Amino acid sequence: MTASPDHATDATVPDDANASVPDEGEVVTYEVRGRVAIVTMNRPAYRNAQNSVMTYALDAAFTRAVEDPDVGAIVLAGNGAHFSAGHDIGTVGRDHHVSYENKAVVWWDHVDRPGGDQRFAREMEVYLGMCRRWRELPKPMIAMVQGACIAGGLMLSWVCDLIVASDDAFFADPVVRMGIPGVEYFAHPWVLGTRAAKEILYTGDRFSAQRAYEWGMVSRVVPRAELEATTMDLADRIATMPQFGLALTKKAVNQCEDLMGIRAGMDSVFGLHHFAHAHNAEIGTGPLGGMDAAAMKRSSAAATPTEHGSAVATKAGEK
Repeated sequence: MTASPDHATDATVPDDANASVPDEGEVVTYEVRGRVAIVTMNRPAYRNAQNSVMTYALDAAFTRAVEDPDVGAIVLAGNGAHFSAGHDIGTVGRDHHVSYENKAVVWWDHVDRPGGDQRFAREMEVYLGMCRRWRELPKPMIAMVQGACIAGGLMLSWVCDLIVASDDAFFADPVVRMGIPGVEYFAHPWVLGTRAAKEILYTGDRFSAQRAYEWGMVSRVVPRAELEATTMDLADRIATMPQFGLALTKKAVNQCEDLMGIRAGMDSVFGLHHFAHAHNAEIGTGPLGGMDAAAMKRSSAAATPTEHGSAVATKAGEK
């Protein structure tokens, strides 16, 4: 699914002396159909791996949709064969060294900070903080998922209220292979249940859209050819409901989930996540446990699907 470039969202890299990020054009596009805003990740050559340019472009697009009174619902999509391969750890557009204005947390800039200070500051902003910010958007969000939805891609789908997946979609959080206990936005026990969360983390295996549906993570599974029509039909129906009523309902469900401990749980696991980074660095394997993009690609290709799944491996990496 490709949104019209006439409605593209600005994704400009900051004018920074340290910025050596190639201009990839609009890495996020924005389109409105009726009362539905469609926000589309647009790095298909890298399976929509998420760098900071994309993160802040997504934030700008979501803000634009929230501020438009004629938009009643938001669809998050990925251009090309895959929804998202996760965080960018291996493309020419990786921009972890670039300064961006914080939007999600009040903290110092990560650039020029040493060791764990740098990684903690950056990941608290662009990963955990942004996902929490997007989860709380007052308008319903639907993730439209096809192909790979890996690690950081899971985070992007999990901040949405509903997930509609094609029958060839597959999911995984393989970062335990790095010695790290899951991605930064640690929603696993709440969106999957504890048994399923442990299974997918312990094994690093992919799980199919059908399995995700059985576990309650995915709302609907449809043939690939019907994915866009089904998602848009659902979004259109939701968008006709009273806007303030939808906002209050979303807030009500999120508050109940918070009372179930999701926010406190994420805070505690974020600390474990960074302890794992520090441990890896201390024993000399680097913060990612010696796993670069190529190693994660190989391990992903070797993963055993829990049911069926494509043999497609991520080009960019999954952390």
